[in-house]
Amino acid sequence: MRRTSARFAVPTLVLALLGPAMPGVAHAAQPAGKAPDPISWGPCDPEDGPPDRVVCGELEVPVDWSRPHGPTVTLALAKLPATDPARRIGPLLINPGGPGGSGVSFAYAASEAFSPAITDRFDIIGFDPRGQARSNVINCDGDAVAAQAAKLYPHSKAEFAELRAANRALVQTCRDLSGPLVKYVDTASVARDMDAIRAAIGERRISYYGVSYGTMIGQQYAELFPDRIRAMTLDSNMDHSQSIPSYQKWETLAMEGSFLQFTAWCDRTGECALHDEGALAYFDDLYARAEAGELVVNGNVIKPEDLLNLVFGYLYEPASWFQLADELILLGSGGEPARLRGEPVPNGYLPVMCSDFRFEVGTYPALRALEKAQNRLAPHTRLNPLAWSDLTGCQNWPYGVTNPPHRLRASAKLPPILLANSRWDVATPYEWGRTLAGQLPSATFLTYDGVGHGTYWLSPCARAAIDTYLVDRSTPAKGTHCPAVFPTSPLRAQSGIPYPLVPGLRGVSAG
Repeated sequence: MRRTSARFAVPTLVLALLGPAMPGVAHAAQPAGKAPDPISWGPCDPEDGPPDRVVCGELEVPVDWSRPHGPTVTLALAKLPATDPARRIGPLLINPGGPGGSGVSFAYAASEAFSPAITDRFDIIGFDPRGQARSNVINCDGDAVAAQAAKLYPHSKAEFAELRAANRALVQTCRDLSGPLVKYVDTASVARDMDAIRAAIGERRISYYGVSYGTMIGQQYAELFPDRIRAMTLDSNMDHSQSIPSYQKWETLAMEGSFLQFTAWCDRTGECALHDEGALAYFDDLYARAEAGELVVNGNVIKPEDLLNLVFGYLYEPASWFQLADELILLGSGGEPARLRGEPVPNGYLPVMCSDFRFEVGTYPALRALEKAQNRLAPHTRLNPLAWSDLTGCQNWPYGVTNPPHRLRASAKLPPILLANSRWDVATPYEWGRTLAGQLPSATFLTYDGVGHGTYWLSPCARAAIDTYLVDRSTPAKGTHCPAVFPTSPLRAQSGIPYPLVPGLRGVSAG
């Protein structure tokens, strides 16, 4: 079973374009204080199948920004030039989330992922963050990845000790295969990389659209370089100030709330396969069978965490809910849902998360107390599998938290910023967006009153507000809400946004 392990909000078209990872080569760093050389844009790798008009380039940045003379990492970039050069506003840097999402592939898909209002006026630039995809991807031993994934839900002190040992062994393989970069993929370093890109393209200020984990990059850029931002939209926000208990709490409530939205929708939608079954009762029965070891598919016992991982992915996008109901019916009858079949696991995710958040709990009793607290909050789904694997996957992380969590230190130099979150988002809880808005006095917080991850592709209302802001820097009125959109047909969602541009799963493998 694949472990859910990435915080993506990428159009499915982008996911299809995720290219093969190409390790870079370390070179001498730029002299301290010297501006980076201009990026030389040229043809993209034809094996990636890049669209017409997209050009690619590279930029070398220090592995360790505190040692500018040291080794460098090569960042891969792609640019879709503005289709109306006479009315060009400037560059729009984009990031699709993860950690692990490919900004290069996002740029490849930009002509379809973004409205003409954006593609006409901006040079859209995506980059693969350090350690991801084409930018010196972090590789780890596949057997060690599988061994660690099997231990993320310990049920005893002995199993907790095995988890800690497996985590340390996995990280060592990452270091052996990928070198010291594994220690330097924190989000603050990525934000500094992004400013090097700004300098290399010769711009005084940039516009930015980041979704999901991409909001963390934007937040840290805003903190470090407030006067170098023209406009910034952060969609489906993470919150770097979260403690272990609050991180787990809001993620768990987001999982439970999103799932209850699905079951309520199914009960009122005649075409849902669980409509006549009672969706919530059916799921509760599946979960009880999984807990008892009685949920078996092709001779394999399905654990509760397997069931939760299956459900989790479908909660990103209501357009997939017809399929979720079908998969649960299939699972209950002994069939094998497509998402329970093994897939590769991205390897650049945990080094970022373990560098950015304090997840160490130290002892099994402390972990068990957290688990019991989540179970009380969410009587049906029990916990959020992504948040839980963030926590357990970072136990015994050897390199420390190099980018410690904190409330943003907002500067008066920041321009108006637009934040957007869905009311029910299984990956980035609504409360994170509200908390972040309280840390950014210049921010306007837009609420999408529906379900899912990535408001730009879920809501025509949110999409229009984001487009208007990025072009005109005009924010919606404070307290603006966009109405929820629910699917009525299994063939397509009724969002009014062309498909296949639905947000992808943050658990999809990349890199």
